[in-house]
Amino acid sequence: MSAAAAKPILYSYFRSSCSWRVRIALALKGISYDLVPVNLIKDGGQQFSAEFKALNPMQQVPALKIDGITLCQSLAIINYLEETHPNPRLLPKDPKKRAQVRMIADHIVSGIQPLQNLSVLKQVGEKKMEWAQNCITSGFQALEQILQHTAGCYCVGDEVSMADLCLVPQVANAERFKVDMGPYPTITRINKALLELEAFKITHPSRQPDTPAELRA
Repeated sequence: MSAAAAKPILYSYFRSSCSWRVRIALALKGISYDLVPVNLIKDGGQQFSAEFKALNPMQQVPALKIDGITLCQSLAIINYLEETHPNPRLLPKDPKKRAQVRMIADHIVSGIQPLQNLSVLKQVGEKKMEWAQNCITSGFQALEQILQHTAGCYCVGDEVSMADLCLVPQVANAERFKVDMGPYPTITRINKALLELEAFKITHPSRQPDTPAELRA
């Protein structure tokens, strides 16, 4: 079998919100893949191994081997999947809605998630819970306002989009860091609706091959 024809391989960590985004995209598009767990905690972080650094020099998950290439960065991966497997679409046809989807996705993946990522929290030290709460709260205050103008059933209108793939994992992070979700009714409503969808259920961190027994659904 040629490299281009081989089954995709996703390097993932069960709790990684960036990995979860990609797992949802793969599920929605019906793409079968093999999963290789990369434990970000064990052995000082398996992402720092020489083997994984050769795969992704940034030493982060996810990484996806597909069609003979290796892709890193969740939105780059999702955009590739969108271009090569266009159905169901994750970017609306309408240019304005498509721009809104990208805006919301960037808001989360650039403006919230990196600030409360594991590598940052290690540097923060003892006040990491407070730091994460502040970063997420600041981002969610703005996101709630944006969604009040863009949302239908989901983040932008009534179709699941790339923005939704970013929202659900970020809400899970917020819950893990004990953020009060009371001030964010739109975010909460959309998140609840998305978690009813099969693609979001089967890719949930509580249902992954590397999920610890005590955290399994």
